[in-house]
Amino acid sequence: MPDLIKLKIDGIEVEVPKGTTILQAAKQVNIDIPTLCYLKEINAIGDCRICIVEIEGKKGFTASCIQQVEDGMVVHTNTKDVIEARKVILDLILSNHNRDCLTCSRNGNCELQTLAERFNVKNIEYEGEKTEHKIDDLSPSIVRDFSKCILCRRCVSTCKNVQKIGAIDCAKRGFESCVSTVGNNSLKDVNCTYCGQCITSCPVGALREKDSTDLVWEKLKDNDTFVVVQTAPAVRAALGEEFGMKIGTNVTGKMVTALKKLGFDKVFDTNTGADLTIIEEANEFVERLKNDKTLPMITSCSPGWVRFIEMNYPELLEHLSTCKSPHQMFGSILKSYYAEKEKIDPKKIFVVSAMPCVAKKFERQRQEMKNGNIDDVDAVITTRELARMIKQANIDFVELEDSDFDSPMGEATGAGAIFGTTGGVMEAALRTAYETITGEELKELDFEIVRGKKGIKKANVKIGNTDIRVAVAHGLSNARKIMDEIKDGKADYQFVEIMACPGGCIMGGGQPIKTSKERSKYDIRKLRAECLYDIDEKSKIRKSHENPVMKKLYKEYLEKPGSKKAHKLLHTTYHKREKYNI
Repeated sequence: MPDLIKLKIDGIEVEVPKGTTILQAAKQVNIDIPTLCYLKEINAIGDCRICIVEIEGKKGFTASCIQQVEDGMVVHTNTKDVIEARKVILDLILSNHNRDCLTCSRNGNCELQTLAERFNVKNIEYEGEKTEHKIDDLSPSIVRDFSKCILCRRCVSTCKNVQKIGAIDCAKRGFESCVSTVGNNSLKDVNCTYCGQCITSCPVGALREKDSTDLVWEKLKDNDTFVVVQTAPAVRAALGEEFGMKIGTNVTGKMVTALKKLGFDKVFDTNTGADLTIIEEANEFVERLKNDKTLPMITSCSPGWVRFIEMNYPELLEHLSTCKSPHQMFGSILKSYYAEKEKIDPKKIFVVSAMPCVAKKFERQRQEMKNGNIDDVDAVITTRELARMIKQANIDFVELEDSDFDSPMGEATGAGAIFGTTGGVMEAALRTAYETITGEELKELDFEIVRGKKGIKKANVKIGNTDIRVAVAHGLSNARKIMDEIKDGKADYQFVEIMACPGGCIMGGGQPIKTSKERSKYDIRKLRAECLYDIDEKSKIRKSHENPVMKKLYKEYLEKPGSKKAHKLLHTTYHKREKYNI
C-alpha cells in the first residue's frame, strides 16, 4: 500500500497517495481548479499559472498541477487573491493573443475563450505591442497560426514525449518566445508526420487542419460532377460529439442521412474499402509466409506511420505491405469498376473521404495514389470539417432519422468497422488469413489478445499447424521501439500492425477536440473503441472475405486477390523521404 497523505482543500479533508499533485487531489473531491497548459499524462509544467492556489504557511501562489501534496497541508483554491491573480494572468495572455474569435476554427471550443468568460474578462488592461508571427499553411495537412499560440507547450510535449518526433519545440526568449521548427521552416519541410496529435492537444486555434470544405461545397454545386463520399469507421464513433451527443455514440444512420441532405450523389462506406484491404493484405501476408519473403510484414494503412518509416527507417521499407489504405483502394475502385458499371466518366467522379485523420490529406496527394493521371481520392475532410458542413447546412443532426449507405458499394462487414481502433486491422486480417491458410471455418472471431490500451501488444496466434507471432503498436513512440527491434535483428514477428495515433484512428488528429477537463474526466479512447467493437459484434457478416460485394468484385473485375489488375489498382510502393528539406 502506498503512503497516504492527509490534507485539506477548501475545508474538505482529503486522503491521497504520496506523490499526488494538489490538482489531482482536488479532482478526487470534485473541486475544479482551472487549467490551461496542463494536459493529463502529457503536459504538467506549471507554466501558464492559471491553476495557482494558496497554501497556508507559504508565501505567494503555487501551481497546483506540479505541486505534490504534503501531510497537513491546507489549500485554498478560490480566495479573492487567487481569483484576481488568475484574471491578471488571463489578461496578460490575451494581451498578446489574436482575438478574432468569431472567425476562429475553435470558436465555442476554446479553453482560453472559456476561461475568459468564466473569469468575466471584458477589457484587456495590459494591451500593448503584439509579437509579429506568420501563418504556416504550406503543409497539405496542418496549418499553424502563430498569432494564436499561448506558449502552453501542450503541442510540444505531445510531439516530443508522446510521439517522440520533436518536429516542433520552443525557440527564442522573452517576448520573442515561440513554438517553432528547425530553422523556423514550414512543417512540410521538417520531420513532421502530419499525425495531427498536436492539433488535438492545442487548447486554442494555433493549430488546425487544412480546410477542404470550400472545395467540397464547390463540387457539390457543380451539376456536371458526380460527387461521392465515403466515411471511415472511426468517424461514426465520434461525429455525434460535435452535436452534444455522448462520447462513443454510434451515429452511422444519422451521418448517412446528413450526407445525403448535403447533396452527395452517393454515400458509401469506407468499411467496404477496409474489407478489400483485408483481403489483399491477408493474401499478401500468406504469400510472404509461404514463400519465405520479407517478414515481418507491417501494415501500411496509417499515412502518418508510412511517412514516419519513410523518413526514419527507409532501409526497412520492404517490410511494409504494398496495400493502399482502405479509402485509397475504395477511391480507385470507384473510378474504375464502379465507373464502368454505372457508365460514368471517371474524370467526372469526385471522391470525398470523410476521415478521422489529417495525414490522409497528405496521403491522397501522393504521386503513388493515382491510376494513370486520375487521383484515387480528390478531397479529404476530417470529422470536424464534416460537422462544420452539417452545421452550415442548418441540419438538426440529433433529430435526423437513420438511413442506409447506398448500394451496390455500401455493404461492409464487422471486420471493416474495427479498422478504426488499435489492433483492429490485425484482428480483421487474422480472421481472413486463418481461413485462407487452413481452409477451415474460424469459429472464435474475437482475438482479444490484440485489443486494449497497451502501447505494444505481442501474441502467438495458432493458425492450423503454424504459430504466427504478431505485434500491435499504436503511437509513433511505440512504432520506433518495434522498428528498432526489427533493425537490430531482435524481432521474431511475422505480422505487425502499426498506427500513428495513440489508440488508432478513433483518436486521430481529425477527430473532435476534447478539452483538458474532458480528457481528465472520460476515457475517450475506450468509449469510442467500444462503439466500433459493438458494430462488429452486431454485424451479420464479420469476415471481410465473406462480404458479397467483395465476392462480386473479384468475380467480375479483379479475378482474385493479388492479381495483376488488383496490384495495378490496389497496391503501391513507398520511398525514402528526407527529414529536412531546408
